[in-house]
Amino acid sequence: MDDPFDLAYPFTGRWLVQNSPADRVPSHGTELFASAYAIDFVPVAANGRTAPVTRSALIGTEPPERFPGFGRDILAPVDGVVVVAYGSESDHAAYRGLWSLGYAATQGRRATAGWRALAGNQVLIESRGTFVALCHLQQNSVQVRAGQTMTVGDPIGRCGNSGNSTEPHVHIQAGDSADFDRAEAVPITFAGSLPANRQIVDL
Repeated sequence: MDDPFDLAYPFTGRWLVQNSPADRVPSHGTELFASAYAIDFVPVAANGRTAPVTRSALIGTEPPERFPGFGRDILAPVDGVVVVAYGSESDHAAYRGLWSLGYAATQGRRATAGWRALAGNQVLIESRGTFVALCHLQQNSVQVRAGQTMTVGDPIGRCGNSGNSTEPHVHIQAGDSADFDRAEAVPITFAGSLPANRQIVDL
């Protein structure tokens, strides 16, 4: 494995780590779309929950606005130049409980449609030949444009629920090309290490 590409955490506050490559590779069950080392961060409230416990969480879909992290600021995790800034896709309903299984069954259709259908609203930053993608951003929240120079901590958008996402979160991965339909995955770390699955990051 190549040396990991180190990033800053792209947020502040409390976030839950999911699908971490610290626990398995490929972290999302596939090496397609340069996702072998991808990681998800789910924003949580002070009590550690990603959303209030409600009856509708078990029997139906929920509006993304119900989740405490929907709309939280997402920050540049690396110095670099914006290659892609896409933010017009709608945020869809969130799925928990049994409904998430039904949503997962439709993932193949989105994968067939390619990277953009999976990533949803996204910002792609090139840094020293590595391309870092931040995905599932909130509709119309992207604050940057292609060609813009970024510094770690600059705001890029807000946490959303676009693309292949069951609840508001930010998905981060890196590749050796801006074309994630064909790129090879690049391993990543955050502040020098890789958080484990279910770990709480509190910044």
